[in-house]
Amino acid sequence: MTAEFIEGASLILDDRVEVASLRLECGLITGIDVARDGAALIPGKGRFLAPAFVDIHGDAFERQLMPRPGVTVPTEAALLETDRQLATNGIATAYHALTLSWEPGLRSVDTGWQVVRALEALRPRLTADNRVQLRWETFCPEAEPLIAHVLAGPDRPALAFNDHTTAALLHPEIALHDRPFDQVTDYPVTDLSADAFLRKMTERAKRAHMTTADFVALISSVWARRGAVPGHIDRMAALARAFGAPMLSHDDSQLETRDYYRGLGAHIAEFPMHERVFLAAKDAGDPIVLGAPNAMRGGSHLGSPGAGEMIARGLCDILASDYYYPAMLGAMVRLHADRVAPLESLWKLVSTNPAAAMGLADRGRIAPGLRADLVLLDWPEGHAPAPVRTWVAGRNGYSALPPDRLHQTTQ
Repeated sequence: MTAEFIEGASLILDDRVEVASLRLECGLITGIDVARDGAALIPGKGRFLAPAFVDIHGDAFERQLMPRPGVTVPTEAALLETDRQLATNGIATAYHALTLSWEPGLRSVDTGWQVVRALEALRPRLTADNRVQLRWETFCPEAEPLIAHVLAGPDRPALAFNDHTTAALLHPEIALHDRPFDQVTDYPVTDLSADAFLRKMTERAKRAHMTTADFVALISSVWARRGAVPGHIDRMAALARAFGAPMLSHDDSQLETRDYYRGLGAHIAEFPMHERVFLAAKDAGDPIVLGAPNAMRGGSHLGSPGAGEMIARGLCDILASDYYYPAMLGAMVRLHADRVAPLESLWKLVSTNPAAAMGLADRGRIAPGLRADLVLLDWPEGHAPAPVRTWVAGRNGYSALPPDRLHQTTQ
């Protein structure tokens, strides 16, 4: 692997932004402002060099699998395209939020197996470090063999506990962010024959290639097995603990919910839905994850707490791409322009902190000895930035540099 020397860029370091040069070789950062020592020269003057993004929850790959409702494409082709999008957007490590649900179609266990098998086969051809967040719908015990398979694999995944079943069946008089703890005995269920509920289920039915009536019948039968769900959760949490996999709980709305999942070892609070959960998570030292599109747009499209406000209050530790890969960089632009925090502090939300939460001590920062996961940005003052080069473990993952500027070999 060719040694490279990125000269005179503005490096986003742990505690400052500093104009310096960086040398990398054999997949690692070998020094900052050290001798070039024969390395190929890459001009960095006027550009920013930052740790590449670590994305712990991204499901934009679903739009590659199903570019239009009901229209699917071959899994390998979709994942290869996704991989290129990751590198182009400066994402070197990606946890694909692979929903494993009782729903047929895009989010089914069968599709989950297809994605997992394809990622295993494609591993030598992929540019980014493609991993999996097992986004498990807790009403879906059929996913347990797949979860066990992935947990035992070479790329340690994450396990996220999702319960969109109780959310879907919530009585309309109760706001989603006030949804009770999933396992309360008297959970307030909507009227499954109500027009508003049927309209809501129509889109999910399309995604599952079902009629609305058949989908409602299915979710009703799934709800009937609610009593077995806590046992399934206990079993999967124990398995994840045995493999040392990080665990997250998704869309917590009550303190009881966060306490329950923390007690199982899910120490990451992903997309909390109420301020009380944010505060409790912070008090417990749980990393808090929000969506980068929320920060980029200046608010949540679902009415959840705004990421910018939560970051300013110290109630958000990690931003994930969620449904839009460019949002990780876009969030940095918006938050920096709004002066929420210094750039070097903001960047930790998309690199250092997610790497630490996933137990990846070898990346997420610019420091000698760490993986050379880097992104070089063309970022003119007052304008939107664009990645012009991405390195993944020192390999060229993406380059928009002109050929005459890619490498300069003169001393």
